[in-house]
Amino acid sequence: MKWKVGCVQMDIAYGDPVKNLELAEKWFDKAASENCTVVVLPELWSTGYDLERLPEIGHKEGVDIIHFLQEQAKKHGFQIVGGSIAKGTDDGFLNTLYVVDKEGNVVHEYSKLHLIQLMDEHLYLKAGTDETFFMLDGEASSSFICYDIRFPEWLRKPIIKGAKTMFVVAEWPIQRLDHWRTLLRARAIENQCYVIACNRSGEDKNNKFAGHSMIIDPWGEVVSEGGEGEELVIGEVNFDHIDSIRSQIPVFEDRRPERY
Repeated sequence: MKWKVGCVQMDIAYGDPVKNLELAEKWFDKAASENCTVVVLPELWSTGYDLERLPEIGHKEGVDIIHFLQEQAKKHGFQIVGGSIAKGTDDGFLNTLYVVDKEGNVVHEYSKLHLIQLMDEHLYLKAGTDETFFMLDGEASSSFICYDIRFPEWLRKPIIKGAKTMFVVAEWPIQRLDHWRTLLRARAIENQCYVIACNRSGEDKNNKFAGHSMIIDPWGEVVSEGGEGEELVIGEVNFDHIDSIRSQIPVFEDRRPERY
């Protein structure tokens, strides 16, 4: 099994869901023209970090965004890891990621567990409690959102269940680009999995974002990496490669979980 993955490294229009859906649709068309089989959007792609206006621009139960992703998946015949959005609930807003298969079925939902105080998330968002493990196109996968990658014990959980890919969606700032690249490679190496990380480009009124979306193989080798600007970052995921590496260095057989 192989996937051709396209990470949509888009510049998000601050606080403008209508424009961002139009932009995302154009990127989906581009990904289809490149014959991508899996397409990934960045974190909070429909609103950006306009957190103060979430009651006005957020998405009630994510309904409109789910419909949009379903339509695009069925139209183009690819799987979508739908970045994340501000999902409105009766208890407040969550930073929520949806995964839709090529038939338009929602196969996974995850709300960000670790809220970053540096971006004031804790003031406007509630932490999620969802499972990160899911199946996509017959393959065991996992999903995380931005700040999550600083918590390796959280990312290890779905790997123990058999996940072979790790999707990360983000709005990671340029001043911590070295951390982004180092943490992602470390997560790939220690978990012997592919890391597919989609970051936004551009800037808002408070931050400039790093871009540098990455697809990293289980050795920690960079398969594909973007620059700082808008682009579709494309790379191949080869599941046979994962099995080969895991057989060479049997990390999971040598774990001693009873000691930690």
